[in-house]
Amino acid sequence: MAEILQKDGSWTFDGDTIGIVPGREKTHPLRQTLGRLAVPLTAVAGIALEPGRRGGRLRLRLRDGADPLSQVARGRLADAADPYQLAVEADRMGVAEYFADEVRHALLLEQVPDGPAERYLLPGPALPLSVSTGDGTVSFDGERVRLEWNWMAEEGKKSAGPRELPVRDIDSVEWLPAAGLQNGHLRFVVPAARTKAPAKHDPHALELHGFKKDALTALIAAAVAARLPHPYGRTAELPAALGAAPEAVPAVTAGASAEPDHDALLRRLRELGELHHAGILTDEEFGAAKQAILRRF
Repeated sequence: MAEILQKDGSWTFDGDTIGIVPGREKTHPLRQTLGRLAVPLTAVAGIALEPGRRGGRLRLRLRDGADPLSQVARGRLADAADPYQLAVEADRMGVAEYFADEVRHALLLEQVPDGPAERYLLPGPALPLSVSTGDGTVSFDGERVRLEWNWMAEEGKKSAGPRELPVRDIDSVEWLPAAGLQNGHLRFVVPAARTKAPAKHDPHALELHGFKKDALTALIAAAVAARLPHPYGRTAELPAALGAAPEAVPAVTAGASAEPDHDALLRRLRELGELHHAGILTDEEFGAAKQAILRRF
């Protein structure tokens, strides 16, 4: 068992799961609300210890698609709000290095892939959740999203009144924090009412003005995302999600109802190599598609 206890929180590792507990004092509201986390080793892509002037910071990197919060935040959470970071005091840097080494060794021994996960390996935030910030209040109970407007909302939103969106009507969710003078937003994309309007005019979006509570809306975004179809739910979707043109790799990644034999898989690997050599696939796309095929051997 590897363990590190800090004012910022505590991390434990038993070989299979990394347990994360937020600190009790001066801890960001997002981490306090999220509470304890159990991160399976299969969701981890890597771990780093970053030294600083006064101690350092442990940073856990999760596989793309393994965690709904990481999926919607896309690295845009502030360090203090990120539950997968731990501030380490100077006299505990040796313990932190040992902890990181234990996780790295386990990743190598278990041969955990660092490519995209095809399903969420963490469940997402507990419900119900409600956050008042920006131009209104957003609530989610697992089935419906409710948006109510405050005095800062544009007149068009206020006159239309509160909005309720069943999860089945939501195609995707976007979360963008405010940066500098640019406001952010929490937007629920509804196919029947798509719009390019700014968040302040979109009745399905909450505009974020840079308040401290803004980060809490990422928890609602994650809770909704966890109940939508996974972005990499089928192997065929991986190259498109990574930026490859879908028509570039149809024979390589398209799934089949029956498990293909080794000759077929070898043939697909050769085709994949040819596409990569021809410059049709980037190194990243080639690696992801190759791993998807190798997993089927």
